[in-house]
Amino acid sequence: MIPNKTFVASSDLRGLSRLGFAAAVGLTDVVEQMHRTISRAPLPFGAPVQEPTSGVTGLVYRSIRGAMRLTGGGIDAALALLGPRPHTAPPSRSRDAALAALNGVLGDHLVETDNPLALPMQLRHEGRTLRLDGQSLSVAIPSPSKRLLVLVHGLCLSDLQWNRKGHDHGASLAQELGYTPVYLYYNSGLHVSANGRLFASLLEELIAQWPAPIEDFVIIGHSMGGLVARSACHYGDAAGHCWRRRLRKLVFLGTPHHGAPLERAGNWIELVVGKNPYMAAFTRFGKIRSAGITDLRYGNLVDEDWDGRDRFAHKNDSRRKVCLPEDVACYAIAGTAAQEAGGLSERLVGDGLVPVASALGHHRNAARALPISRDRQWIGRGVSHLDLLCRSDVYERIAGWLKK
Repeated sequence: MIPNKTFVASSDLRGLSRLGFAAAVGLTDVVEQMHRTISRAPLPFGAPVQEPTSGVTGLVYRSIRGAMRLTGGGIDAALALLGPRPHTAPPSRSRDAALAALNGVLGDHLVETDNPLALPMQLRHEGRTLRLDGQSLSVAIPSPSKRLLVLVHGLCLSDLQWNRKGHDHGASLAQELGYTPVYLYYNSGLHVSANGRLFASLLEELIAQWPAPIEDFVIIGHSMGGLVARSACHYGDAAGHCWRRRLRKLVFLGTPHHGAPLERAGNWIELVVGKNPYMAAFTRFGKIRSAGITDLRYGNLVDEDWDGRDRFAHKNDSRRKVCLPEDVACYAIAGTAAQEAGGLSERLVGDGLVPVASALGHHRNAARALPISRDRQWIGRGVSHLDLLCRSDVYERIAGWLKK
């Protein structure tokens, strides 16, 4: 049982301090842009004012930013003297949940600024990070099964949140079908392709060092986790990884294969707001969202989907086509708040985040549709996005597929 008590280390305080001062500097930039816009009084739908403030006004803003950076650097240096978080510190649900949410929203920024709050990708078992060598795995998992199950969480979640309302698909499948569950814990704010490539490499190490002959290997991905799993398959194939030949089944739970409407709506709002010079400064807040979040606009999987492009620019779906992995049985579960089929809610909202069509891989362009057969699709009615992690009917469907 993982304790809920929060452990706060000096590295946590350093990371939060850096974020706080960076936010203060960013807010100063917003205020300065609003100041210069108002002072020049452009038309309501004219071009936003780009010139910096000058004279005494400009000096004041530069002084504020400089003072905040200097103060922030001093606090960071002082906290660094306290040392890093001990490796022996117990795992904490609340700390992991907070870090996971923060990384989901700002994860790419945390990595770019070398912030200690950035999560390194790791495979975990019972909340503990696994060292991927045979001896360490044998100690961490004394009775490894020949049936390996890897579970991949979604945006802003952690591996511990597979346990929801007292139910964990991984633990239940271990008890009923004899799988050994291993959970991926990763920075969901990075590009899906970056996480996919890292995940592929970790799986290659895990499979090579697993202390039992593997007869059955399954991946379950919830939400973004399904995209990360598909990306890993793509990069695993490209690298000739051995684990790809071992993977037998892949189960998607509410995965936005063709994107999520909330991110597309956010992109439209940002575009409209940016047309008004008096509101343009606030588009900076919209651009806080991470690369992982913007990848969900259409369901990006590979580097080519974003490399060399402005990820905040309004553009049509131009993803590279990535097929489902060969020789792997793929299954998809979609949730919907609707109780009856065919309603507007099911088509647009689905489980609250992902429409049913996107979760099942359907697309109006036949070339983009995923060939998941009907007997490997299932729609859960009255099921929210997070309910996919704990509903008994969802679990029964997964277990039924894995028994075959």
